[in-house]
Amino acid sequence: MPTEELKESAEQYLMGTYTRQPISIVRGRGTKVYDLEGREYVDFVGGIAVNILGYGHPDLVLAIQKQAAQLLHTSNLYYTEPQVKLAQMLVDHSFADKVFFCNSGAEANEAAIKLARRYSHDKYGAGRFEIITMKQSFHGRTMATLTATGQEKIQKGYEPLLPGFSYVSFNHLSELEEAVTEKTAAIMLEPIQGEGGVHVASRDYLKAVRDLCTQKDILLIFDEVQTGMGRTGTLFAYEQFGVQPDVMTLAKGLGGGVPIGACLATMSAAAAFGPGSHASTFGGNPLACAAALAVFRVLLDGRVLDQARRMGEYLSKGLSECKDCHHLVRDVRGLGLLQGMEIEIDTKAVVSDCLKRGILINATGDHVLRFVPPLIISQPEVDRLLDVLSQIFDRHAAQAVAH
Repeated sequence: MPTEELKESAEQYLMGTYTRQPISIVRGRGTKVYDLEGREYVDFVGGIAVNILGYGHPDLVLAIQKQAAQLLHTSNLYYTEPQVKLAQMLVDHSFADKVFFCNSGAEANEAAIKLARRYSHDKYGAGRFEIITMKQSFHGRTMATLTATGQEKIQKGYEPLLPGFSYVSFNHLSELEEAVTEKTAAIMLEPIQGEGGVHVASRDYLKAVRDLCTQKDILLIFDEVQTGMGRTGTLFAYEQFGVQPDVMTLAKGLGGGVPIGACLATMSAAAAFGPGSHASTFGGNPLACAAALAVFRVLLDGRVLDQARRMGEYLSKGLSECKDCHHLVRDVRGLGLLQGMEIEIDTKAVVSDCLKRGILINATGDHVLRFVPPLIISQPEVDRLLDVLSQIFDRHAAQAVAH
């Protein structure tokens, strides 16, 4: 089906919840994808931080093929080996003692919210249920997680929102301390705010939040849906800050492209969930867990994580040098292969120009470009991105002068 015909059919049959780029992607290999017309693109979106091993990684493909031929689904009424092995792998390589599996980041955050309320209810009674989150955060699109998301544009039109959430400024400890009351059950935050504009928490701030939570017996929840699974150069972003949460959520890169989410917790927090307290029909299905196991094993090999660290530093340095050369760039910030560039001009034009030049990027808002490529991205591909961005900024600067 030609792209224009596909676009018309999509507009006829799909709900209009996305603004899509005018291409149809039909296949991928490594860090590149190809559209219906055969054009090649270097992918700095990575399925929005999902395809961490790129496209067609042989270990991941083989794991999916073998599991699909053996068993796709059987429900959580029975034990399955891939699920138990994945849970053990997550526990062995994190702070956590227990894991709950689901299908997405929103569901993982939903589980974390429910776990925090249940934990606090069981220990302190019904009056201790409030959760403090951060302004400009993003935690999902379910009613609970969009309420937890500190952005009015995400919440607009869905009022009344779920009660029991309050919002404070990110990286502002005094404001957080003032917001804590006897009703506070948990503090929930992203170590790096991805959708909110790529804002990185300070190390001292996260340590102080950890101390506050310990002192008040408040659960600390880290949303690592976007930052987990090697995105920052370590398996989980919290390792970069020297701070351990009580609960952590994962999704995106965990399955390398196969939908899966996970809520990890310490023994004491996880004990609040008993039989019947929470569930997910498809959560932890054998196919998704087999895929995630393959992804995890590749990361544990070390070479991809090393590449992510090197290329994260290289991309950050290159973007900063681009900022020094172009007055249209206001700021560069991020960690590892989660980088943001704040610019003076509308991001839509830059995203469109990059697309025409064979580079896929995306934006978080009107003025922040976001770069979340596969962890296997190469130096020549980063150089190509930087060269394209420089050309685009030069052209926009020249047009501004001409006018």
